[in-house]
Amino acid sequence: MNSNFWLRCALPFVALAAVSASPLPYNPPKHTQSPPLFDKLTPAELAVEGQRGTTVERARSARWQLGENRRLTAALARIGPGRKGIVDAFVLSAGLDSDPVFGREAREAARVLSRRYAAATRTIVLAGSDGHADTSLPTASPANIAAALARIAELMGPEDVLVLYVTAHGGPFGIVYNDGNEGFGVLGPARLSALLSELNIKNRMLLISACYSGVFVGPLVTPSTAILTAASTDRTSFGCKSDNDWTFFGDAVINHALRKPEGFAAAGNEAVAMIAGWETTGNLIPSQPQSYIGDDAKRWLAALEKTLPPLTPSVGRPATDALK
Repeated sequence: MNSNFWLRCALPFVALAAVSASPLPYNPPKHTQSPPLFDKLTPAELAVEGQRGTTVERARSARWQLGENRRLTAALARIGPGRKGIVDAFVLSAGLDSDPVFGREAREAARVLSRRYAAATRTIVLAGSDGHADTSLPTASPANIAAALARIAELMGPEDVLVLYVTAHGGPFGIVYNDGNEGFGVLGPARLSALLSELNIKNRMLLISACYSGVFVGPLVTPSTAILTAASTDRTSFGCKSDNDWTFFGDAVINHALRKPEGFAAAGNEAVAMIAGWETTGNLIPSQPQSYIGDDAKRWLAALEKTLPPLTPSVGRPATDALK
């Protein structure tokens, strides 16, 4: 059958098809191919790549690269400076995996944290699709995270605070960047620690939603750091199924505890207890979230949380839907 025959036969039905056909459902990027380089490495070698913040992009088009550069440039340009003499928060929310649960979680975490810490003009989101359409945001590759941190560091005053939320799959070597079958990378705890030190970002609140995320605690602990992770160094966390709205950690910490006008320490304790209850209900091996608040961090937390907005309602499907 040639194309001319098809056109002659099809034309009478074009108008009807335009009216009756439903749009095809959007299919977010899938992970169907092994990553180049990383699939051949031992755990020790993966840890080394994590320390380097290695990123590998496969078969990206020139137009995609140009678009990505424009998205990142625009996102960084929107960040405003802190106010001199006032403890201001700078929020960076990053979903490193293109599974939509992480895109949804990163976006809502940015909204909640930005509102909680009055950081509307000082918030940047790096994430893949939310499951409904291709992302309009820059990807959360290790390279883009480094660039975002560098821009934030330029605008922060010595009294200001970085609020970093990271959500992705993880391993004992760190956090995994995986954008469909094209983008791959590893962000390890030593690399993140080195970045923050290089950029002189001393005051930081670090919220890390990933399996084995306790590996970030030791290298990042300082007197001016507050950190909360979804798991210990040798445990998995839960709720990272692609079609979920939340991971367990994101639901408990962002969607419940930090929506309330209570301090970070109390919110962390509440979230940890909530996660433990869900894990008991699901007969799951406890993830053992880790937390730490340095003495200097207690002081900037008191200033940052002196006035908190009222409670907002949770959104999305509960993470515990994954237990059904």
